[in-house]
Amino acid sequence: MKLKLRHSMQFIVLSSALTMAQVYGQGFIEDSKATLNARNFYFERNFTSPGAPQNYAREWTQGFIFDLRSGFTQGTIGFGFDVLGKYAVKLDGGAGHYGALLLPKDDDGEPADSFGRLGVAIKAKYSATELKAGEWMPSLPLVNADDFRALPQTFRGAQITSKEVRNLIVYGGEFTSTSLRNDSSMEDLSFGSAQTDAFRFLGADYQLPAQKTTIRLSSGQLKDIYQQQYVGLVNRWEMGQGLSLNTTLAYFWGKDDGSAKAGRLDNKTVSALIGLTVYQHTFSVGLQDVSGATGWMRIAGTGGIYLANNTYNIAFDNPKEKSWQIKYDLNFAGYGVPGLTLMTRYVHGDNVKIGRVDNGSEWVRETELAYVMQSGSLRDLSVRWRNSSVRRDFNSTDYDENRVIVSYPINIF
Repeated sequence: MKLKLRHSMQFIVLSSALTMAQVYGQGFIEDSKATLNARNFYFERNFTSPGAPQNYAREWTQGFIFDLRSGFTQGTIGFGFDVLGKYAVKLDGGAGHYGALLLPKDDDGEPADSFGRLGVAIKAKYSATELKAGEWMPSLPLVNADDFRALPQTFRGAQITSKEVRNLIVYGGEFTSTSLRNDSSMEDLSFGSAQTDAFRFLGADYQLPAQKTTIRLSSGQLKDIYQQQYVGLVNRWEMGQGLSLNTTLAYFWGKDDGSAKAGRLDNKTVSALIGLTVYQHTFSVGLQDVSGATGWMRIAGTGGIYLANNTYNIAFDNPKEKSWQIKYDLNFAGYGVPGLTLMTRYVHGDNVKIGRVDNGSEWVRETELAYVMQSGSLRDLSVRWRNSSVRRDFNSTDYDENRVIVSYPINIF
């Protein structure tokens, strides 16, 4: 087992927080929430390219994700803490089937029988401003923890978030290291082969009064590697009669920073996802254009949900790549089956310029069928089946895959 508690200081923090809870009581206890998510993840990928180093990869895990978020103690400055524990056991994998990235490898090169870690974050709140330091899962435009496998990625750092002004959220901070989705250790931040110990960021979200429109701004610096800026708009327009229009626009631009450990970088990426909902049906179109000399920039291992054409498999973020998407979502609640949903999409990209490739192309087709129990003792239990195909003409990583994810969140309190 590779369950690691990196510093004994975390025990001290936890004990101190519990002592504060006994002293200050009400707000700390009453606003606390804890859940345990039992996540069973089966992943099978069949490689179809001639000469592929292996025919298929298959891994199966049972994971447990414990998420405790305390309230704040009473007083001018309130204190609290969050705990995120994650642990997964191998049910199947190895014997030449490794490669689905659900499990880390042991020192002997074989998939680990189990892995996990325990992260703690302390927090303080004054008025509508909160300071948080420790380990957690950020979800920000320029740094977004990946949660597409057995266990989620986490980051260590500090962040301050202020909601003092109505409809405005301002945040800033620094992350110093990360634990990847299939690892129990905490590592330096990286981009390609370049590593650093700091990602500094600043951002703001402003929601227009009386409208379902949010304007987002963010700036980040992966020290001595790159700096990046983002401006985005999220809008939902209710047109009545079961019609609504959902629009997500994003523009990123960046370049190398400081000593440029990853070399000279230059990128501009624009993306747009527009969806029309007609009762239980949603039809979406995504457009994405990556320009500049290099591809879109992100910390290694992170997700890219703020790109329109980011998928479960690839993000269509290669240098010079232009991509488009057609997507269809169906909510079966309109047909008397609440909790059942279907998503299917096709994304195509071309004009990829990597190395000697001058006009590479790729496409992905993905379908997800999901059901969430609506009542009874198994309420909120979800079953998801994801089926995908990926094809490229500029490398030998074509594959078809299936993922089956069963999640059962248990509310402890």
